[in-house]
Amino acid sequence: MDSNRKKLGVGALTALVVGSMVGGGIFSIPQNTAASAGVGATALAWGITGVGMLALAFVFVNLALRQPKLDSGIYAYARASFGPFTGFSSAWGYWFMAVLGNVGYYVLLFSTLGHYWPVFGDGNTKVAVACASVMLWGTHALVLRGVREAALINQVTTAAKLVPLLLFVVLVALAFQPGVFQADVWGRANPRLGSVLEQVRGMMLVTVWVFIGVEGASVYSAYAARRVDVGRATLAGFLFVLALLVAVSLLSMGVMAQPELAALKNPSMAYVLERAVGPWGAVLISVGLFISLSGALLSWLMLSAETLYSAARDGAAPAWLARENARGAPAASLWLTSASVQLFLLVTLVSESTYLSLVNLGTAMILLPYTGAAGHALNVALRGESYHVGEGQRRRRDAAVSALALLYALWLVYAGGIKYLLLGCLLYAPGALLYAWARREHGRAVFSRREWAGFGLLVLAALVAAVGLRQGWLTL
Repeated sequence: MDSNRKKLGVGALTALVVGSMVGGGIFSIPQNTAASAGVGATALAWGITGVGMLALAFVFVNLALRQPKLDSGIYAYARASFGPFTGFSSAWGYWFMAVLGNVGYYVLLFSTLGHYWPVFGDGNTKVAVACASVMLWGTHALVLRGVREAALINQVTTAAKLVPLLLFVVLVALAFQPGVFQADVWGRANPRLGSVLEQVRGMMLVTVWVFIGVEGASVYSAYAARRVDVGRATLAGFLFVLALLVAVSLLSMGVMAQPELAALKNPSMAYVLERAVGPWGAVLISVGLFISLSGALLSWLMLSAETLYSAARDGAAPAWLARENARGAPAASLWLTSASVQLFLLVTLVSESTYLSLVNLGTAMILLPYTGAAGHALNVALRGESYHVGEGQRRRRDAAVSALALLYALWLVYAGGIKYLLLGCLLYAPGALLYAWARREHGRAVFSRREWAGFGLLVLAALVAAVGLRQGWLTL
């Protein structure tokens, strides 16, 4: 790889983290959270998510410093501790999550435009899909011009989309009504919400979705001008986005009651600000959403292509996915990514999948990569790998943080439920074909004995999911 590609400073890396996390999810967070929980459970869920995701952020920071030879961390970390098949599966899951996220963002974008121009409908009409396709291939062409150039453009779009979000926080804070916020704090007036635990659990996949991207700087660690900038960018980006998300979610509950918020269409932020300041508020948020999604779509196309490229470069994916163009962009993996997004856009023409269902499924796909990274960090701390004499206290602290991150990742699997676990396995199973292709290219056995057992369980779960979809007891 050309050394000229390693030129991203802390500003560009932070923009990748913030730009990846602040996409379309934040614009729908008032409705998405209110659909599952009241004020009290929402605050608890943000607390759990904040602690858990902060632990994961520290995992990526620590590994970036302790494991400098492991670039594109989300894939490399799982591979280092759990073998090549688990490593590739993490890369595949991360890539598939990004594909679903891109599709969900296009649906959200054009459903927003449908509020003003009915021809776009709910974001899945023929006109909407055609316009989304034009945007997709325009973004594809931009990334082909080179990672550094795309990252610089991402910095500009990240700064631009933060303006309406910060204005929303200020204006809604001024319109905040304590009486609305304090009414039915625990959601007891709405039996459909269930217990506080059920409310918190129902929010988990949504709250995690809006934090996906915290690993963005780690994925691009190979391009960092200085390794320490990866950690700084990760923590700075995470803390900023956490504060922004909590403010948007909780302040909205002081403008509209939980049942009203839950009934809103997305992007729900537009309707909240419209209630606070009038019709121009909805227009402001709609413009902000367009800018935000444009930047997020660029970030996620870059991150997803880079993940498969890294797996291919290390021999875990077919060699053709490691091909670069003259500008050093991962062209082959980018073409596969864009073609897959295009395919799923066409599927939305005949599918009833909503933005929220795509969010939940995409979040389910990220759980293995996050679990693998946390498990590797715990493994490194317990073995004392890369720790020096006298760092015993630091090592114990890192082990505790890694264990917390691992427990959080496992809690998310439970919170997602059997439905998303089975659907995730169904989407993971095809990736094994690419992995087998790569292993044969290098003349290696496809699976070790332990990996054969894991592959068998994966196939079994995928078959159960396929039967469930066919019989109707499992739905997207």
